[in-house]
Amino acid sequence: MTALAKGGRQNFIGFLLRLLARLPFLFIAGRLYGPEALGRFASALVVVELVALVCAMGEKRGLAQRLADGEEAHPANLVYDGMLLALLFSGLAAAFFWFVPAPLFPSGEFTEFDRLIVFAIPGYALTEIVLAAQAYRYDIATTVRARAVVEPWTISIMAGVFWFLPQTSQSGLALAYLVSIYAGLAVGLWAFFRSYGRPRGWRPHPVYMARMTARALPLATADAIEWGTRRLDIFILGLFAAPTAVGVYYIAQQVASLPQKLKTSFEPILGPVITKNLKTRNYDAIAKQVCQVGFWIVAMQAGIALALGVPGEAVMGLVGPEFVGGTGALAFLLIAEVVAATAVVSEAVLIYVARVKNLWISIGTIALQGVLTVIFIQAMVAGGYGEPYKAAAAAIALALALGTASLVKAFVLSRFLGQTINNFRWALVYATAPAVLVGWLATRLPEWAELAFGVPAILLVYGFVIWHRGFGPEDRVLFRRNVDKDPSDQD
Repeated sequence: MTALAKGGRQNFIGFLLRLLARLPFLFIAGRLYGPEALGRFASALVVVELVALVCAMGEKRGLAQRLADGEEAHPANLVYDGMLLALLFSGLAAAFFWFVPAPLFPSGEFTEFDRLIVFAIPGYALTEIVLAAQAYRYDIATTVRARAVVEPWTISIMAGVFWFLPQTSQSGLALAYLVSIYAGLAVGLWAFFRSYGRPRGWRPHPVYMARMTARALPLATADAIEWGTRRLDIFILGLFAAPTAVGVYYIAQQVASLPQKLKTSFEPILGPVITKNLKTRNYDAIAKQVCQVGFWIVAMQAGIALALGVPGEAVMGLVGPEFVGGTGALAFLLIAEVVAATAVVSEAVLIYVARVKNLWISIGTIALQGVLTVIFIQAMVAGGYGEPYKAAAAAIALALALGTASLVKAFVLSRFLGQTINNFRWALVYATAPAVLVGWLATRLPEWAELAFGVPAILLVYGFVIWHRGFGPEDRVLFRRNVDKDPSDQD
């Protein structure tokens, strides 16, 4: 629990840094490039990141188990196996999309600079692996530096730079993203080489690599599906709505993804801790850790969601007046991130103990989301509603699908562990009610005051109540720097 608290605390700081860096990018992308360019960039980004995640072969979470099971081998060799495999697959994928760019740009509108985004696939895949390797050694600071400082600030700065260059003013978002991926990879590789060093007697064998690929496929697919649930809505929306609507939805999704980063903050440290307890069959400790971390995530996500959702019109208006129509979508996207927390922490165990069953649940989740998204959007079209309603329909479908996945995965995990998995506490309701009231009063203020005073007031009221009514001594370890190194806490 001490390791979980330390890793989560470091990544929470990373979340704040990421939030600080992400805001300039949203402002630059919305004000300078506009919703149409954002829609084109978002469509390409969906394919690039999905393919890169598949090419990482599940190493983001599977590497911890390979390292735990292969203690007799040199650790660097195991990591280099994963890196070589990812480089091969991602190189082939990048070459394919370079010659067949249609899946990246369904509208058919792109420049030669836009097409360069395919080279982000190898960089993204390798970054996932080196950061997972560092996380196995409880080095979360490298992930914070790469993902919360270097990548977001690089894309923000370079998006502004490329917009001022005549040759790249229409493709600056794609180029800025490409530069940010390799800047983050450089940070990860620097720490990785210092930590693991060079491989010793490393001789990649085709048979072993094939077995490794077969073993990784269920986890890689589950990773891709879990990520895909956050992007399928953009893809489907692009089929039924104009690029401008997709751009507005993308901004709403970017704002909603800020609390999502709190959830992913615990993934790098949760995997190594769980794999060590699985080796000793300490299921009681695993159940305790899952419930504890799940509540931490839900509590923090709910606070951030309230602070961003209640003054949603002002938040979206900050990016640009044409983005205010995405307020409804923003509200449901924030709800979706909160209800998804239980599925994420449950899956952190299921990928090791029931990876095939977890894969089928994930497939069912994304299938349900796809069906609901099409049905809801078609209902809006039939009713004669405009583009903002189509975006809200996609967000509602996502929330329902993720809520269903949370219930199913928690049930499956509880059956395996023989323990109840429940992240809900009534203190969440007690804290939400006064925060919503404060937020409603803040919406009566001018927009600048709503953001300047309303958002901090919501967080302050919510935080005060959840701290006194929801957090016990075992929860407050998350916010203590000097935690006693009691062996019992390491279960």
